[in-house]
Amino acid sequence: MIHIAPTRDISTCLHLRRVVFIEEQSVPEAEELDDKDAEAIHLLATVDGVPMGSARLLVQGETGKIGRVCVLPAARGTGLGAAVMRAALDELRRQPGVLRAKLGAQTHALGFYERLGFVAEGPVYLDAGIEHRDMVLAL
Repeated sequence: MIHIAPTRDISTCLHLRRVVFIEEQSVPEAEELDDKDAEAIHLLATVDGVPMGSARLLVQGETGKIGRVCVLPAARGTGLGAAVMRAALDELRRQPGVLRAKLGAQTHALGFYERLGFVAEGPVYLDAGIEHRDMVLAL
C-alpha cells in the first residue's frame, strides 16, 4: 500500500535524498543540503510502510516550488513518482495564495513532468552539473 503525506521526519527524507542524489547521481553534498529544509513542507512516500520516496515544497509568494523529488530505484516504474507529484500538487493547492507550481526538472525527466501537465519554460541550465529546465503548472 502506498502512503504519501506531509512529514516531520526530515531525517528519513534526507536519507532518501542522499541515496538518490549524492550516492547515485554524484551531486555534491554541499549542493544537496541547504538551509531551506527547516522552512519546507516535506512529503514522505512509503510502500507497505517502507520509505521509498520524498519531495520538498517551498512556498514563495504565489509560487509553490517542488524540489528534491526522489524515488528509490526499487520503486521506479511503479507509478510512485507520479503519485508523489500528485500529492505535492494537492498539498500546494491547500496552501493559501499559491497559484502555480514550479520545479527544475532534470532534462531526462521532462516528459514525465509534461505528462503531469507541466510546461517547460526558459533555457536549459546546469544544476549540480546536471542539465535542468524550469517547468510550471497553473494550480
